[in-house]
Amino acid sequence: MSQQTNIAAQTAFGEAVVTGDLDALEEIVAPGSIDHDPAPGQVPGPEGYKTMFGELRTAFPDLRIAVDHLVATDEEVAFAYTVSGTHLGPLMGHRATGRKVSYRGMQISRFDGDGRLVERWGSSDELGMLRQLGLAEAGPTSGRPSHVW
Repeated sequence: MSQQTNIAAQTAFGEAVVTGDLDALEEIVAPGSIDHDPAPGQVPGPEGYKTMFGELRTAFPDLRIAVDHLVATDEEVAFAYTVSGTHLGPLMGHRATGRKVSYRGMQISRFDGDGRLVERWGSSDELGMLRQLGLAEAGPTSGRPSHVW
């Protein structure tokens, strides 16, 4: 596929997550799509992404994802992003804190000939997010980014 087709598919994926229209992932993600950095218990394909992002949206109903930098080829899209939101629902067994977070991540997505996501590699600063929420203690790297995945 073309770079533009892949960028459009990745953009549609992001819009589905931010708007909460997770059923749209059925058309964007291939049935056997593999996430090489899955959330605990995440299954392959659209259902895994729907569950993972459903939980994130429950925790952060005002979730925003800003793409900071993007590079595309005919098969892949790689991008750096910033996630922000207010912790208003349960997250990883923790009750809502009401605190705002902003943390960074990177992702590489590979698409098939139909422009559907078939593989994903990703990394986000979950430890930094948990520290901002007061759910993880600041350690020796306090004040500096910590990349845990």
